[in-house]
Amino acid sequence: MSLSNLRDLYQQVILERYKTPKHRGVTDPVHRRQRGHNPSCGDTIELTLRLNEAGDRIEEVKFDGEGCAISMASVDLMAEALRGKSTDEALEMVQRFQTMMKGEAEFPKEQRKLNVMQGVAQFPVRIKCANLCWHTLKAAIESANPESDSFVSNEAES
Repeated sequence: MSLSNLRDLYQQVILERYKTPKHRGVTDPVHRRQRGHNPSCGDTIELTLRLNEAGDRIEEVKFDGEGCAISMASVDLMAEALRGKSTDEALEMVQRFQTMMKGEAEFPKEQRKLNVMQGVAQFPVRIKCANLCWHTLKAAIESANPESDSFVSNEAES
């Protein structure tokens, strides 16, 4: 597949996820809640997580919010990829995604849908849009307050 065709495919997937997200809503019950905001462009999301009984595995992720196609596609793809992952695996995925945005890595075959976001790395100003949900996820997992009402921001991100 040519680079042009691959880029077109990536754009199609991003637009499809933006227009018809599969994971919009609120989990039932809510075990973790975290809001995220990208002051640069105004993207805002609210993540909710449903965890297993032990609290160490993600059963479901849902989101609500408003933002550009890249931020909304990224959160929808992330929500899908996290189902069944341990919280440690999820934190590793956060790191891998951020490394991918620097052009230094990609996801393995079983999580290859997330590689659709690789094209964003070509547009440095848009990396914050793609990373917003991952910053928010990290804060949700690491939070001592499972129902945080505060916003995390990715403004300090380079």
